[in-house]
Amino acid sequence: MTDRKAAQTARSDAHGDPRDELVEHLPALRAFALSLTREGASADDLVQDTIVKAWTHIDKFQPGTNLRAWLFTILRNTFYSARRKTRREVSDTDGIHAARQATRPEHDGRLALNDFRAAFDKLPDEQREALILVGASGFSYEEAAAMTGVAVGTVKSRANRGRRRLAELLHLEEGEEFEMTDRATLAVMAQNTPILR
Repeated sequence: MTDRKAAQTARSDAHGDPRDELVEHLPALRAFALSLTREGASADDLVQDTIVKAWTHIDKFQPGTNLRAWLFTILRNTFYSARRKTRREVSDTDGIHAARQATRPEHDGRLALNDFRAAFDKLPDEQREALILVGASGFSYEEAAAMTGVAVGTVKSRANRGRRRLAELLHLEEGEEFEMTDRATLAVMAQNTPILR
């Protein structure tokens, strides 16, 4: 038996096999992937790549630590590695990018979810990522800092700047609540109120 297999067997005996828990984290991984890629098929590919990497390198997971945070870190690193490789490429064979450039029609009444999504898409990547991690995904600032490789204060700053910018883009007055029924959206807008785990 190799050292790697022996380590996996010992880990399985002590804490159970973390691979058994991977499926539990798929919805959260897909939501995070969608926030980064903004496109369903790409998000699915990113989640698949993440699961393959996690499965292949399960021996690097530290038993007793946060498996979800470990998976989010893999997903984030996979996304940014691929993005660096394709930074100079502009491929729009399906017209998805061009479709995003079109002006949306004016609607009677306020479509809060569409307004939120449009405003959220305008945030810089770092602010959007911080809000997804500490708001919608329910990670603490410390966990988000560990996943993104920055200081806790940097995550707090990015999240606060993101919330302020969203309030500006949504034309909210100071103290005005954003009316939504979607728990993840409410969590993104709420200060220090992670509600999903």
